[in-house]
Amino acid sequence: MNQPIRRLSMLVALMFVLLLGASTWIQVLGSQDINDRPGNRRTQLESYARERGQILLGGRAIASSSPTDDDLQWQRTYSDPQLYSHVTGWNSFTYGPGGGVEFAADGLLSGRDDRLFYDRLTSTIAGRTPKGASLELTIDPRVQRAADEALGDQRGAVVALDPRTGEILAMVSHPDFDPTPLVSHNTSTEKKAWEELNSDPSRPLVNRAISGNLYPPGSVFKIVTAAAAIEDGQWDKDSSIPGPAVLDLPQTDVGLPNSHPGACGPNDKVTLAVAMQDSCNTAFGWLGMELGGDAMREQADKFGFGEDLDIPMSVTPSTVPAELSPPQEAQVGIGQYDVRVTPLQVAMVTSAVANDGGDIVYRGFDKGKVYLRMQGACSGCPSSTATLKAGIENMLRHYVPEVVAVEQVDA
Repeated sequence: MNQPIRRLSMLVALMFVLLLGASTWIQVLGSQDINDRPGNRRTQLESYARERGQILLGGRAIASSSPTDDDLQWQRTYSDPQLYSHVTGWNSFTYGPGGGVEFAADGLLSGRDDRLFYDRLTSTIAGRTPKGASLELTIDPRVQRAADEALGDQRGAVVALDPRTGEILAMVSHPDFDPTPLVSHNTSTEKKAWEELNSDPSRPLVNRAISGNLYPPGSVFKIVTAAAAIEDGQWDKDSSIPGPAVLDLPQTDVGLPNSHPGACGPNDKVTLAVAMQDSCNTAFGWLGMELGGDAMREQADKFGFGEDLDIPMSVTPSTVPAELSPPQEAQVGIGQYDVRVTPLQVAMVTSAVANDGGDIVYRGFDKGKVYLRMQGACSGCPSSTATLKAGIENMLRHYVPEVVAVEQVDA
């Protein structure tokens, strides 16, 4: 064999090796990524060939599938679609699963998740068509409806948790939307609904409870500031701290006023407990400067700030800014400046206090039920939570006369 033919043979052999390697990669190592691509039509058609799992609340389906006579063999339907729109999300043939549990737990609902391997195997052996897993959520329909009605036409979100277990009892975001057109088997209907929802300036597809443009927490952040002060060891509930009508701030001519006229106590002094009860801006602004930005940020982290949560939907981490000047530290002490939170994070902070700082163990997907991840939400503040809890109870009794006892609310 002469040299040119030998070189050509080696080149052809190398091309065959590369082709074999690429085929192996695509069919074996990369198959899962290809299957998981939202635009993979074969995967979508395969998922529509079997019944998708239900999404249940107390045994009642808020999302289910019924058989049809068209190429897409199952039609997804939602009961109370707008009330639960950000909880369920949608499962569109054209745009794929999106929004809530439909996206976050798609593998389980579609039946493709590895945790359902033995269910698929036994169904195949028994001659049954495999189907997706049904999920029982922790949402309480009564609490969800009450939160929805209370929020009314206002733009915002409501989250309610059971502090003992971390279960989400309500998650409402306004404006909401109707996912029904997005799951239509008519592509024109799907496209029209998709374009209208995405062009709506009110951004109804955004779940404001866990994502979007986060909110300044305002005075609820004083819980974190108070916890940092108590953990520091220099202050307790009876400590006297400055609470003037206006707090002088260094490096600026602009002071920090209270939300109400006058000082928070006689001689411009107030105890930490009363400052908490009355939500005294100047007292907590002073504490913010005394503690410093690092201490407040570290305490916020112990409450779950900055943590990547999945409930199972992904939650945008809440943040406390770094490298603060003294006036900025005062603003952060009362939850202003660039502190940003999700409503879920605020609910986690108050739930951690209500739970006396105890960790709530994350069970994830357990026996068909989806739980909130809250492990370690207040793992660094066990000694401060009793004081904070008492302060919040006093504040409720002082400002909400109809709440006779917090224990009755818990019940």
